[in-house]
Amino acid sequence: MTIDLNCDMGEGMLTDAQIMPFISSANIACGGHAGDANTMQKTIQLALQHQVAIGAHPSYPDRENFGRKEINLPLDTIIEQVQMQIYTIKELAEREGAVLHHIKPHGALYNTAARDTQVAQAIVQAIKSVAPSCKVVGLPASVFEEVCISEGLTFFAEGFADRTYTEEGKLTPRSEPNAMIHSPEAAVEQVIQMIERKQVKSTQGNWLKMPVKTICIHGDGANAVVFAKAIHSALKEKNISIHH
Repeated sequence: MTIDLNCDMGEGMLTDAQIMPFISSANIACGGHAGDANTMQKTIQLALQHQVAIGAHPSYPDRENFGRKEINLPLDTIIEQVQMQIYTIKELAEREGAVLHHIKPHGALYNTAARDTQVAQAIVQAIKSVAPSCKVVGLPASVFEEVCISEGLTFFAEGFADRTYTEEGKLTPRSEPNAMIHSPEAAVEQVIQMIERKQVKSTQGNWLKMPVKTICIHGDGANAVVFAKAIHSALKEKNISIHH
């Protein structure tokens, strides 16, 4: 059994180097919510040192809110923004002799694409124009998954180690008190359930289908390093291979 373990990187946290040995894919901020050419290059080099797959992490152009606030942008602007951000990191990766492996929208853009067909189509159009062979990471059973598959992109359904789920299988909004998982033990348990049972328990206590190919640890989380080590160790103990 194999699972990809991904983490959002290059967002200005000081823990990237500590997390990188325990993951298989890095989603690198490419200028929208965080990151500049220097941080992107350093994060790419760090990923290459650890044989970690390099991915683009495009977002709404909103550093003030770290890309976590939905913005009502024209679809043409979303296309241009996503194209520009993917292109920037793709170019930097190629300069380092690396290949861009995947694309994962960030924050509010990720959540909007999961339910809004037009936004999902705009992101997919941008991806197809810049990096059509890349895998695309998103929420399982979402509008975004449907659009990606219908447009011929390879979709990687993602589960979260450090977030809870609503009864509808969506991420609990961060504005709610139970949105985040703070215990490494609880995070490990949720990850194992998603991999072995292809299910996750909602905040209401019911089991939901959650077939995932990749698991995310948020790099900006207070417990990110602890979570990465604990999940990596637990997967190794169960002979679950970590690979992108």
